[in-house]
Amino acid sequence: MDQQTKQALKHDQFIDTTTHGLEWAGDHRKSVIRTSLIALGVIAVAIVISVVVNIRTDAAAVAFGAAMQTYQAPLVTPGQPADPGVKTYNTAEERAKAANAQFLAVADKYGWTTDGRNAKYLAGLTYLEEGQTQSAEATLKQVADGWNKQVASLAKEALADLYHQTGRDAQAIELYTQLTDHPTDAVPAGLAQIQLAELYAAQGKMDQANKIYAQLKDKDKNAKGTPGPAGALAAQKLNPAGAAGPGL
Repeated sequence: MDQQTKQALKHDQFIDTTTHGLEWAGDHRKSVIRTSLIALGVIAVAIVISVVVNIRTDAAAVAFGAAMQTYQAPLVTPGQPADPGVKTYNTAEERAKAANAQFLAVADKYGWTTDGRNAKYLAGLTYLEEGQTQSAEATLKQVADGWNKQVASLAKEALADLYHQTGRDAQAIELYTQLTDHPTDAVPAGLAQIQLAELYAAQGKMDQANKIYAQLKDKDKNAKGTPGPAGALAAQKLNPAGAAGPGL
């Protein structure tokens, strides 16, 4: 086949292909336009959702910040005048009650945000400070069952302390064991073990407490052999006289 014939065939094939493509586009024009509009609609919805999420996240941060300001507000000091423009409270319970209402509002409205989850946890803590142990327990349980492991571990730690304070040591031990087996950055295993050992010590079970302290003292070290925070505290618990220093 000579070159001229090849070129003619290629030209004819190109025309056929192009013509077929144009015919297909014409036949499916409405479908193409409809698909493009759907795609544009999805993009627009995604943009709107992103904007709304950002706005609500920012609003949650502002509301949480206001609640934290209340939670950290100074208490009235007898004989000392309050600073002008600074909100103060007469008692820690009064302050906790005010902060609790704000934390609950943030959790109810923005529960899916990080600030909303943190607010729920702090609502549990402020219930404790108010002396409302039943409400505190119910709230902390909700947080402990949540999917965020960091906040859940903090709630479990607070629950364990509440159980110990209310005479339910078996439940407290169970939670401290869970926190030891599944540590988080918020509640490291060493912290959970120290608290478990202190619970045993409060029960008068010094053998079990000292066993945990000894394990931590040997285990919680860096590569150079320097004790970590839990290891150093465990060493102090094992030898309080040495930790106090000579002559004290």
